[in-house]
Amino acid sequence: MNIPEEFQEKIINAFGFEGKAWLESLPQTVETYLQKWELTSEGPVENLSYNYILKVTDSCRTPLILKLGVPNFDTRNEMVTLQIYGGDGCAVLVKSDMEKGVMLLERLVPGRMLSAESDELVVLENYIKVWKAIRRPVPEGTSTPFLTHWFEGLKRYRNAGEGPISLEIVQLAEEFFQQVMETSEGPQLLHGDLHHENILYSEENGWMAIDPKGVTGDPYFDITSFLINQLDSKSDPKSTLKLRVDTISEQMGLDRQRLLKAAIALGTLYACWGVEDQADWETTYQCVKWFIEFLE
Repeated sequence: MNIPEEFQEKIINAFGFEGKAWLESLPQTVETYLQKWELTSEGPVENLSYNYILKVTDSCRTPLILKLGVPNFDTRNEMVTLQIYGGDGCAVLVKSDMEKGVMLLERLVPGRMLSAESDELVVLENYIKVWKAIRRPVPEGTSTPFLTHWFEGLKRYRNAGEGPISLEIVQLAEEFFQQVMETSEGPQLLHGDLHHENILYSEENGWMAIDPKGVTGDPYFDITSFLINQLDSKSDPKSTLKLRVDTISEQMGLDRQRLLKAAIALGTLYACWGVEDQADWETTYQCVKWFIEFLE
């Protein structure tokens, strides 16, 4: 079985010894579940990130996705989130093994990403439909993490000392996070990563979400990932970002100032994570600065 070197490096960097052991057992794990669930592999998807994803068909030739991740809280939480959505606005979880980090999912056919749409207004229209479709309360007894746990990342960045992100903006982000939380009408289940590449087109059901992280918080925070995504290809990214903010706040009846405060808070957190992970943080940080301009 071919496991790309880049994927292996990413897994080992993220999960260390546990990730290395998971990679070593991955060929046997794949074979086990292909047999157990009577699946035929059509090969892995091209854009592997932190999960090994195979296109498969079942005994009835139904196209499905076999997704395998390092077994941990995040993989189990994704399965729980998919169960809560129940296929409404999000791809269906067909089968799962929480202990092994393996899930069998509905395959959205043709599976075109929302990023493939060139008309920004069409993109916004379809994003809004999906965002509305996946709004849910968090069921009692569910161990979905709270956004407050995520925002410990700002404190961690601040305590690490001076870095490329202004500590004044970090403080502003912390203040805005508290303001949004204090004015919240109550927490909901958030997708946690609802952007263009996680919204795919299905001939049967239209645009649907995939790969939810599953987090509890105010729904305004479930917009930032989309706002700051896919701007590099735009001739005027700042104007595109403003169009997104204005259109979403107007068409969804959201408080524009509150939306910008949520975006500044979460966008700053994303940028701090980027610095920690030695990943791209500059683009996100620029968006935060634009959000601050829009707010003023």
